[in-house]
Amino acid sequence: MKNLVAAFLLAVALAGCARDPEPNRVLVLGLDGVDPDVVDLLASEGKLPNFARLKKEGAEGRLISEKPLLSPVIWTTIATGKTPDRHGIGGFTAVNPKTGESLPVTSRMRRVQALWNLFSGADRKVAVVGWWATWPPEPVRGSMVSDHASYHFLFREGFEGGGEAVTHPPELQKRIAPLLRKPGDLGAADLAPFVDVPAEELARPFDFEDDLAHFRWALATARGYRDAGLKLWREDRPDLAMVYIEGTDTASHLFGHLFRARGLAGELAEQQRRYGRAVEAMYVFADAIVGDFLKAMDDRTTLVVLSDHGFTLGALPDDPTRTRDLRRVSEKSHEIEGILYLYGAGVKAGTRIDSPRLVDVTPTILTLAGLPAGRDMRGRVLTEALTTPEPERIATYETGEARDQRAREETAEDRALLEHLGSLGYLGARSPSGDRNLAAVLFRQGRLRESADQYRKLVAEQPDDAPLRASYAGVLGALGRYAEAREQLEKGLEIDPLNPEARHNLGVIHEKEGREEDAVAAYRNAVRCDPRYVPSRRALLRLTGSEDPDPPASDAERRAYDLAQRAADTARRGDYGGAERLLEEAGRAAPRYALVYQYRSNVAFLKGDLPGAVAALERAAALAPENVLYRENLRRLKGRG
Repeated sequence: MKNLVAAFLLAVALAGCARDPEPNRVLVLGLDGVDPDVVDLLASEGKLPNFARLKKEGAEGRLISEKPLLSPVIWTTIATGKTPDRHGIGGFTAVNPKTGESLPVTSRMRRVQALWNLFSGADRKVAVVGWWATWPPEPVRGSMVSDHASYHFLFREGFEGGGEAVTHPPELQKRIAPLLRKPGDLGAADLAPFVDVPAEELARPFDFEDDLAHFRWALATARGYRDAGLKLWREDRPDLAMVYIEGTDTASHLFGHLFRARGLAGELAEQQRRYGRAVEAMYVFADAIVGDFLKAMDDRTTLVVLSDHGFTLGALPDDPTRTRDLRRVSEKSHEIEGILYLYGAGVKAGTRIDSPRLVDVTPTILTLAGLPAGRDMRGRVLTEALTTPEPERIATYETGEARDQRAREETAEDRALLEHLGSLGYLGARSPSGDRNLAAVLFRQGRLRESADQYRKLVAEQPDDAPLRASYAGVLGALGRYAEAREQLEKGLEIDPLNPEARHNLGVIHEKEGREEDAVAAYRNAVRCDPRYVPSRRALLRLTGSEDPDPPASDAERRAYDLAQRAADTARRGDYGGAERLLEEAGRAAPRYALVYQYRSNVAFLKGDLPGAVAALERAAALAPENVLYRENLRRLKGRG
């Protein structure tokens, strides 16, 4: 009888285990700026075996991002399941209310709970490494290496510096210190797979404006965050790990124009010789990181690999004058589609994920861990890729308590982070920034009056910001307040005559008022300011039958136009002598065609011939006095003299 009772109790215990299995562990690997087309290309060539494995044995989709395509905004949306108007992170910087200075965004600016808070609240252990907007580190159940860590260890020899710690708990700093490398720790052998530079160049002092030094920082940081993430995953065994790697995005900003580009000459050919394989090698390195985490998985682990956006690689800009400073391209080279792979426990192998969005990530991760999503999370669980059922949702995880919004003083890490962002072009213009990005989100959601109120306050605070006035005018126009919109546009164009958005919005108002000729003139000037400005190109095509703001008027001009385009392509590739020869031929074909002289000015400027650039542009402006681009660029060129 005693044995029967024991057997019965054992059976009950086993049945209880079967009903309530141990929840999955989730490992999230965020790879900034990884483009799905590039992954597919390199994987098809056998260069990314681990990505190929994820696709074959796991679930895959193209993660659809949302504008603004800025890292702090997107990675916070991914970590919270909330859109920027709700989580409160709108850009890279915010204004210190005490000093008026711009400071990098912090964890205190986030208004909602993130995954690490939700898991901690459910008594699950977490490990977070390098994730955007995690400084100051929050008191979680587990460990957090904040996004300030790579800057803290960049400059400091010791780890007892003043101010708030860069890890939670603070003593974690010493534990991971041997893993977080400085750029100077990487020698010639470390860099050999990525770049081809003389060893003596590695002795230069660190500066984010130095392409080589900046790349060394990106590679050192990627290695350090990888190693810290693996250490915490293996030793602490968290239920959720979130590890962020920025190196792919930084390498693409620095050297993306060289990716498999052909026919380069001059200084671009020299750039390609030194750095032409850096981006591809960084993708291979990212694939190796995926492999490292695959090896660290157990049977209970689900691996989530994703990027915040894609990246246009191997493209040279239309304007040849930009070829000398290509790396400062900001988010203009970001593409809307990133990557998303699910692999391991709870995942259906060989599944195609149907149009996943940023806000779908948090509910899906919660489901994989057996936790309910909130009904106030707008995303869906990607059930087509899961064997794990979705728990019934709860109302919300938000407590209603205000988060810590204390002002703070600038730190050494802040200065380093701002220098890094500025050298990549993210801070080169005053727009976009946090609050205006949130206003833009409200506009896209159709909340026009709220958006207009936000923009009105911003314009009052920053009256000399031309792009801000153009955006405000767009909202006013959508509300039918045309007179107010025109006033904002005219003031904005006084500040910056080359703002394509302002010129386009002015054209829209002209059209609504029945002034088609004025509208066409405004659209033409918008495209002259930015040849890729799609809204005005479409408007010109609709109204005139051509997207070109200055179509050739004769056979001679058509020949000159074709030669000028060939010259522009030749100059983009660094062959300035070849471009000049083509433009000389174009000038003989149509000596009064203004476009030829604009391109001559561009090439002269690239060669460092400022007087020649001014003379050529003076000729272009005399032949086409209505062209605002010629007038304004001429004024700016003369200001350099």
